[in-house]
Amino acid sequence: MFKKGSKLFGILKGVCPKCHNESMYKNSNPYAVTQLFEMQESCSHCKTKYKIEPSFFYGSMYVSYGVGIAFAVAAFVISYLFLGSSLNVAFIAIVLAMFAFYPIIIRVSRNIWINLFMSYDKTKD
Repeated sequence: MFKKGSKLFGILKGVCPKCHNESMYKNSNPYAVTQLFEMQESCSHCKTKYKIEPSFFYGSMYVSYGVGIAFAVAAFVISYLFLGSSLNVAFIAIVLAMFAFYPIIIRVSRNIWINLFMSYDKTKD
């Protein structure tokens, strides 16, 4: 399930969607916020171009909405249902979780978006 060649591997690792050999990002740490959006132009291993068209990753904003909702629901469930906090504290937990996980949400959304349009190719490996 998390093995090289699966969509989930490509999404969680942020690697080239065609060969899964290198990171798409110049800095693989999402918390280096000054470099959060900086991506390689193409894969140095298989030469796959990441920006299929100009403004390609604008579509990932739609994905980030869904991923953000998932993180917010998880924060609410953990805070309100499992820890038994009040609704006000649960709301604060949601805001803090969204703030803390924003870089991860952005990167995962971009990874999901590009993996919708490209698939792993064994011949590129």
